[in-house]
Amino acid sequence: MAAIVTFILLAACGMSPPAQAAQAVRPSTVDRLIAGMSLPEKVGQLFSTYVYGGSATEPSAADAAANRQAYGVATGAEVIAKYHLGGAIYFTWSHNLDSPRQIATLSNGLQAAAATSEPRIPLLISTDQEHGIVQRLPAPATLFPGNMALGAGRSLVDAYTAARITGRELRAVGIQQAWAPSADVNVNPANPVIGVRSFGSDPLLVAGMTAAQVVGFQQGAGVTVAAKHFPGHGDTMDDSHTALPVIHHTRAEWQRLDAPPFRAAIAAGVDTVMTAHIVVPSLDPSGDPATLSPPILTGLLREELGFRGVVVTDSLGMAGVRQKYGDDRVPVLALKAGADLLLMPPNLDLAVNSVLAAVASGELTEARIDQSVRRILTLKQRRGVLDGVDPVDPAAAERVVGQASHQQELRKIADRTITVLRNDARLLPLPRADRSVLVTGWNSSAFDNIGTLAAGLAAQGNRTSTLPTGLPNDAKIAEAVAAAQANDLTVVLTQKSFDTTVTDPGGRQQKLVHALAATGKPVIVVAVRDAYDVGHFDDVPTQVATFGYTRSSMEALARVLTGQVAPRGKLPVSVPDPADPTSTRYPYGHGLTWRTPR
Repeated sequence: MAAIVTFILLAACGMSPPAQAAQAVRPSTVDRLIAGMSLPEKVGQLFSTYVYGGSATEPSAADAAANRQAYGVATGAEVIAKYHLGGAIYFTWSHNLDSPRQIATLSNGLQAAAATSEPRIPLLISTDQEHGIVQRLPAPATLFPGNMALGAGRSLVDAYTAARITGRELRAVGIQQAWAPSADVNVNPANPVIGVRSFGSDPLLVAGMTAAQVVGFQQGAGVTVAAKHFPGHGDTMDDSHTALPVIHHTRAEWQRLDAPPFRAAIAAGVDTVMTAHIVVPSLDPSGDPATLSPPILTGLLREELGFRGVVVTDSLGMAGVRQKYGDDRVPVLALKAGADLLLMPPNLDLAVNSVLAAVASGELTEARIDQSVRRILTLKQRRGVLDGVDPVDPAAAERVVGQASHQQELRKIADRTITVLRNDARLLPLPRADRSVLVTGWNSSAFDNIGTLAAGLAAQGNRTSTLPTGLPNDAKIAEAVAAAQANDLTVVLTQKSFDTTVTDPGGRQQKLVHALAATGKPVIVVAVRDAYDVGHFDDVPTQVATFGYTRSSMEALARVLTGQVAPRGKLPVSVPDPADPTSTRYPYGHGLTWRTPR
């Protein structure tokens, strides 16, 4: 482990790390493959997209219909063969992710399709597995707290361990590529799309954590990853899924704030960098998003930062990359800018044929296509994919995913992320007593954070009741107030209550918390996503941040509240004063603890 930590620290400081412990690359093998491929086969290797269904060859009738509508064929295996795809990406909404056995079987089926159709090159199968609020593997997978929670824990070893374990579970089900980690530095509390997906607001913290995750995934588990979203998505007011954000950092600010994590990732040997659909006028005054910008992808990423690996676009179905140009132009312009791997075009047939037409017209050369294919195949070779992928064992996948040793590490890491911000009433840790506790506020349908927390408190002798409120109307607030008055203690959970324009219109969560505080009964407010929530609750003297609402975070929260473990988290961002955003309510690094757990 000491050698791993040394590697991470070197990478975080921008120094040259030791040589990667990866399979030796044999360029002649790659060149031989390229020489034997047709142009459509080469172009197919540039694309990675989703297919519908939990089986490669026997999808449900609905999934078969969805495949026909999108691709003109019924099965995922046929999509792979028709377009010579280089990769596939899994989602719950495309019905790819149900259980370890099913996912492993699907991966085997898609790889078999790639092995038996030209150019007979294995796929890179991927998914978004960042931890926290962005992770796709279903239970019983080991689901770690997200990046900002890990940033609160301040442990490079924990960041490495979370990535290594997650990577091993991905590989067990046949996934060799994770679209992680987020290397964005979240310096804008109102950022609607990054927030807790970032490790924090300090570039050096984010750089170290990013490098740790790169090493954990790639060297620890053999899973290739992508540092994202270049050149940095941390200071935006818009979501690139639905708009084209503009970031107004000067070039000097970019060098100081946004560049360090990407430099660290490159120094750590990251295989892939993912582009952002954002405009940064100081880096490219054309108004084009970074995904389509030669000055950013070629000039900055390739030439200035020296990145030699695969450049992958963020999803080409997102609005941020589709506002200036049509879907036929976007893939061509991305390749001209310097991208290699084109992710999830909204119309795959149009995208593929547009690239082929660009080569036919001379706008793109086949040599330029070869350049990107060479990078992709070299990556596959480095990660042991190019020479053939052995089928994964579905039974072994069931044993590996969520195994007891992984869950033990999860618990220890989650415990170190809970951050107590205020304890003025000396309410915490809660002494063991016969008390009634109401757990109320925002609840995730996916994780049931209210139910999980209530169960953890009940396990320590508390009598708990629950009242999920969602975004409460006046009647629901009145119901919560009545319930609080009937209990000894209330724990209220909030989620982006500061975002009163979109996430919480009218500040209804804020109104709930203030009403509960006015009862005079003890209240603990817990920000279960962005810590910025707590700046709005000066009338609540007990405040905690978890930076996520997964089961592991809620169970760790219960252990901290009841004194089973001492809190160790430190704010990885500063919390501004809502009345004066230029001043700070809680500074970066703030976090309370007590001497020993009870």
